[in-house]
Amino acid sequence: MTSLYDDPQLYDLLFEPEPFLSFYRTLAQSQKGSVLELGCGTGQLLIPISELGCRCVGLEINSAMLTEASERVGAAGTQVSLVEADMRDFSLRENFSLIFVARNSLLHLHDHMDFERCFSAVREHLQPGGLFAFDVFNPSISILSKPPGMRELIERVSHPEHGTVTVEATVDYDSKTQVNRSTWYASSEAGTEFLVAPLHLRCIFPQELLLMIDHFGFRLEERYGNFSLAPFSVSSRQQVCVCRAA
Repeated sequence: MTSLYDDPQLYDLLFEPEPFLSFYRTLAQSQKGSVLELGCGTGQLLIPISELGCRCVGLEINSAMLTEASERVGAAGTQVSLVEADMRDFSLRENFSLIFVARNSLLHLHDHMDFERCFSAVREHLQPGGLFAFDVFNPSISILSKPPGMRELIERVSHPEHGTVTVEATVDYDSKTQVNRSTWYASSEAGTEFLVAPLHLRCIFPQELLLMIDHFGFRLEERYGNFSLAPFSVSSRQQVCVCRAA
């Protein structure tokens, strides 16, 4: 099945590193130890973090993203180890002072068992006193209630191969599973649709998130509403969480 992640260049054009990089880089600096990123993609975040001099490991399940990350690691000349694996099932035989999952990547997990396996693996790989950090969107009822199949513009970007690319996406929220089963469409400036890909992301509502963190053996230290460290509130669009093992 075609995936949005099969085109690493398009992904990076759509999802720039800031403000995520500054936040996770600051956490890495504060922890002063080794770092593991789950769902590291092309290394957009992890490679700059490795420039702090800490040992960095990136875990990624998509082979195209991992290949791009490997090329970038080589070009940057940094010490980043890359592992092709599922964030629900990995064993690296080392522990880390910071483990993070950025840019909604945690939401590729859809059910209770997925989250239990992931959080358990994270706990097993954390050093004593280590941090587990992640960011997920705060679900918006107004967005999730949009008519299924209705395309909305996400962004227009300049692609090295396709020129000006228009990216659109639908919303198709399944309230039973709490999964938004959207479809993304990318069209070239000539009007040719060169990518049609599903993007199915779980929605985690604020009170549910607190219960999940506690149930899976973590203690929430901070939950911010954005990457400027604003307190989480009713108007927050993001849930930026910093946890420790309980």
